[in-house]
Amino acid sequence: MKPGELQNVADVCHMLADPTRVTIMSILSKGTKTVKALRHELKRDQPIISHHLGLLRMWGLVDRKRKRTAQIYSLNRARLGVVREFWAGLK
Repeated sequence: MKPGELQNVADVCHMLADPTRVTIMSILSKGTKTVKALRHELKRDQPIISHHLGLLRMWGLVDRKRKRTAQIYSLNRARLGVVREFWAGLK
């Protein structure tokens, strides 16, 4: 892998070092969700969920779309491609 790709893997691993963010990614791997739906599944306060979603968005791991007043979140699978390649290469 190229140095930039390895940095990408390291950045993603750093972001996933938090159990809440890992759980959010796991939930979003099954489909898009609103903040309200994530709050319900995680049983956490909305500001906490929004904080973690903001970090995940900042690093490009999740995408956000607005549908009327709701924010809809989904995984950015393209950003995770390099990480997938890295782990596959370790086998």
